[in-house]
Amino acid sequence: MHATTEAATAIKPFHVEIPEERIDELRRRIAAAQWPRRELVDDRSQGVQLDALQALARYWLEQYDFGRIERRLNAQPQFTTEIDGLDIHFIHARSQHEDALPLIITHGWPGSVIELLDVIDPLTSTADGSDAFHLVLPSLPGYGLSSQPTEVGWYTGRVAKAWAELMHRLGYDHYVAQGGDQGAAVTDDMARQASEGLIGVHLNLLRSALGTTAGLPAASEQERAALADVTTFKTSGFGYFLEQSTRPQTIGYALLDSPVALAGWILDHDTDSYYKIAAAFVEGMPTGNLTRDNVLDNITLYWLTRTGASAARSYWEGGRAAAQAAGKTPPQVTIPVGFTTFPGEIFRAPRSWVERVYPSLVYFNEARRGGHFAAWEEPQLFSEEVRAAFSSLR
Repeated sequence: MHATTEAATAIKPFHVEIPEERIDELRRRIAAAQWPRRELVDDRSQGVQLDALQALARYWLEQYDFGRIERRLNAQPQFTTEIDGLDIHFIHARSQHEDALPLIITHGWPGSVIELLDVIDPLTSTADGSDAFHLVLPSLPGYGLSSQPTEVGWYTGRVAKAWAELMHRLGYDHYVAQGGDQGAAVTDDMARQASEGLIGVHLNLLRSALGTTAGLPAASEQERAALADVTTFKTSGFGYFLEQSTRPQTIGYALLDSPVALAGWILDHDTDSYYKIAAAFVEGMPTGNLTRDNVLDNITLYWLTRTGASAARSYWEGGRAAAQAAGKTPPQVTIPVGFTTFPGEIFRAPRSWVERVYPSLVYFNEARRGGHFAAWEEPQLFSEEVRAAFSSLR
């Protein structure tokens, strides 16, 4: 029994190997894509524009280096461990400074650990080590290289408990956590569960405001602008969210059958990131780190791991958990909270909103650049925000 337990909780080194036949199949399917006629409008109001997706597919097929993913991921120390019946994949990049602060960062949708690779060096390597971190970057269940759940119930609260167990297995008795998008929900749940050893969190999306803005101030110009942005998102940018929250299996068939459909679905997230990524492919003008190759690394990982449907189901799990929690007051967050608003986010959360949700707010800043995928788009600026947010906890 003891040996069985040790085997189940073992942390095993992991190495990415992509069979050449999977790459050949991907190339064939991109080339065989059937295209609709051009949209009837001059913007993204009907969805991903034909020019953008055709430019992406053309670059993917003709110029993209399919060996990048193996090289980029295998350059990092990767591991897996079984938690609550699932094999969890994670990168564990320790700083050379032994007294660095342990930090677990959770990616979101439609992201993966790919979006966090370029924050590893700036967060683990600093001049004197006084503000360095030991980084833990897990792949969410059903995403990337983690196992796909085979039962319902893997909502963000359960993931939060799994992450607490992961940090315990790694020997960290105190640590901090960070997240945006789905990662913000996981990190929020960790804070509300008062996970053992967790001493502070940093967020870059006020995800609760996407559920309801009831009770949030709306007196100032900044507050009214945020409210208008939330309303706009819910009326014209909410398509993927609604589909994945209610019928993830339906869209999943397309996501696993057509790489072009997968790419279009991933691009059609928020207005700011869409136009930045579209400009990278159509005009050859990337914004920050949102280059053609980096974007395709993420999409290609989804395709090769066949996780389009399982990742989409995380939204269904979130909707189910929210319905079950309706009418219940969530536990208060009492540990220190840091928050950064990036200008291209779905909405710019005002300090007043963040303080209402997190009374224990100790750090707030409005960044000068960046959007929804802040760590991916602006890794250096994001790293500076993370260091500033946790500076008082060292």
